[in-house]
Amino acid sequence: MRSPTSAIWALSNSPWIGDKGGSRPIEGRSKERIHSKEHPPMTISSVGFIGLGTMGRGMALNLVKAAETVYVYDPFPEAVKTLTDAGAVACASPAEVAEKVSTIVVCVPDAPQVRDVVFGPGGNGPKGIAEAGKSGITVLDATTMVRDKAMAIHDEAAEKGIGYWDCPISGLPKRAADGTLTIMFGGTKEAYDAALPILAPCGSDIICCGPAGAGQAMKGLNNVIYNINIIGFCELLPMALKWGMDVEALENLVLSGSSRSFASEHFVPKILRGDFTGDFPMQAAYKDILNVRQMAEDVGAETPVADAMAKVYEKCLETAGQGPKSTLIKLYEDALGVQFRKPGAA
Repeated sequence: MRSPTSAIWALSNSPWIGDKGGSRPIEGRSKERIHSKEHPPMTISSVGFIGLGTMGRGMALNLVKAAETVYVYDPFPEAVKTLTDAGAVACASPAEVAEKVSTIVVCVPDAPQVRDVVFGPGGNGPKGIAEAGKSGITVLDATTMVRDKAMAIHDEAAEKGIGYWDCPISGLPKRAADGTLTIMFGGTKEAYDAALPILAPCGSDIICCGPAGAGQAMKGLNNVIYNINIIGFCELLPMALKWGMDVEALENLVLSGSSRSFASEHFVPKILRGDFTGDFPMQAAYKDILNVRQMAEDVGAETPVADAMAKVYEKCLETAGQGPKSTLIKLYEDALGVQFRKPGAA
């Protein structure tokens, strides 16, 4: 059994919440968007991949299909075996990966793990990328974290001759496996162009969002809009059921009417089945809320709708903790004494 500390590597997004810290405004705007599947495949020689959890595994497997050699590292042997069985080469540390390649994709839970991967954890832990003593390394970080932490890692990595660019991902594990993720790149245009051959096997939409940190900001905006949508369904569907509306009629409405969205297509069927497994942890999603709060403070914007959504998340975190997003509906169901489920649901 994995220890509580080691288990954070099992997912591509951490249950830990980063500190807010000070913030810097983003300069520049989204410049370019690539639909990677509409372009011919680009040649990839050797690439590294660190972090083979729920999302990272699918991304790395797609790179194995596209690259000549993929060197991988993860602290869990079973995660590594999945990749070596597919043709990847295992390494004993992030530093060893850096010795083999010039570009490394990272997909770990949160900023503390990224810092360990890039700079090393100290002590007797596995050496970090910077400790390989090799200049000119590029790190493409698919981890979601608070934007200011990504910018701090970027600045510190640059001092060590490492190009660190944030490229958080949007999509469920199925899209990671299919290579159809949306990838939000924060970095220079030159770095974006150089990264495209590596990212293309992993994503169908690769968006150049602006300078370092802009990828994390864009991910936050996307997910807060999405989370507002989820809260709307969680708040109103139990109310409609309590009022006397039919469950199947409500399902048909949200899957065909103007309220139809990815949230209704993905979450509503899961809730109706009583399936509260396999989706994004609420506490991990809270990082996106922190990012948008920072952005609002930077420009003096009022965000009452996002603030209301954040309060619901905070209330649920007090009770559900590590629960997935779909459990948000239970807060409203319990208050009204109803369950928005189909007959025979779990």
